[in-house]
Amino acid sequence: MRRILVTGAGGAPAANFVDSLRQANEEFHIVGADASPFMVELAAVETRYVIPRADDEAYIDELNSVIEAEGVEFVHPQPDQEVALLARRRAELRTRTFLPSPETVDLCQDKARLTMTLRDGGLRTPRFAVATSRESLVAAASSVVREHGRAWVRARRGAGSRAALPVSSGELAGNWADYWVNERGLAYADFMVSEFLPGPEFAYQSLWRGGELVSAGVRERVEYLFGHLFPSGQSSSPSVARTVDRPDVEETAAAAVRAADPEADGVFCVDLKEDGAGRPLVTEINAGRFFTTSNFFARAGLNMPYWYVKLGLGEELPELPPSGLDEGIYWIRMIDVGYKLVRDGEWTSRRPRGAGG
Repeated sequence: MRRILVTGAGGAPAANFVDSLRQANEEFHIVGADASPFMVELAAVETRYVIPRADDEAYIDELNSVIEAEGVEFVHPQPDQEVALLARRRAELRTRTFLPSPETVDLCQDKARLTMTLRDGGLRTPRFAVATSRESLVAAASSVVREHGRAWVRARRGAGSRAALPVSSGELAGNWADYWVNERGLAYADFMVSEFLPGPEFAYQSLWRGGELVSAGVRERVEYLFGHLFPSGQSSSPSVARTVDRPDVEETAAAAVRAADPEADGVFCVDLKEDGAGRPLVTEINAGRFFTTSNFFARAGLNMPYWYVKLGLGEELPELPPSGLDEGIYWIRMIDVGYKLVRDGEWTSRRPRGAGG
C-alpha cells in the first residue's frame, strides 16, 4: 500500500483531494499535515500531524520528520505557500513530489506577471494595469471604467478572490485599496486592475507530463459558496458547478498553460471568464495544486488526483478515459451538508402545484 502525505489536510481542497484518492481502485495509506491543531482533526486520513507554517524556518525539517516517521513515498502540498516552498526546495525533501518548476509556480502565483506573459505569448487577455501607488491605481481604474463601464480590482497574489471588487469609478478603487493597505497589510503595489468580464466563469483542471496534456476537464461555476456575502459577489469556490462542452475554453486554457511553461509537469488549474463578446479569457492559473472541487471530476470519471499521484510515484497510468465529460453533470455542495453529483434527468425535487392546480 503506497503511503501519501497531504499538506493543508484540514482544508476543503485537501479533503476533496483525499476523497478522490479514496475513489480509486487502489488503497492508500494517507497521512495528513496541517498548521492548525484544530482543523487537522477534520482530515479523513490514517494519521494526523501538526506542522509549522510554510514561512517558519522549521517547516522543512518538521515535514521531513513526518515523512521519515510514516515512510511517506509522495507528498502533495495543497496550499499555495507550501506549493511554492516545496517547488523551490524539493531537493531537501526526503520523498517524491510532482510539482512544476519553481519559476513556473512563482509566475502563476503573480496574476499580473502571468497576464503579461500570456499577452506577450500572443493570447488575448483582459485589459489590465499594475498599480505602483494609490494615484496610479485610481488612474488605471478610471481609464478602464471609461472604456468598459466597470473595472475589476484585486490583489496580484492570493486565492479566494482576495481583495477583489468590481468598481464603477477610480476613486472607489482607491478607497477599496486604502482599506487593505491600512487595515490588512497590503501595499498599493500589491494591486492590479483589469476590465470587468461580465460573462460566465469556467474552471479548467488539467494534468500534464513533460509539456504533454494527460487529461483535462471543464466546468462552469454556476453559484458560489456565500457569494452573496462577498463584496465581489463571488467567493471563487462554487456551491453549484456543471460540466460544459466548450472546446474554445479548453483550447484557450491549454494554450495558456503552454505559454506559462512549455515543459509543464503536474497539475494546472485555469480560471477563465467570458468578455462582452463571449470570448473566454484567462484570469489566473493555479500551478501545482488542485481546485477545491477536484473530487467533482473524480466522481464523474476523471480522477486526476489519482493519476497525478501515480505519475508522481513514477508508475504507469492505467488506460485513461477521453478527456472531458458529458455536458450537464452538476456538482452541488454546501458547508456541513456535503456534496452530491446529479446528472441531467436525475433531479429529485418537485415544484409545488399552484392553487387549484
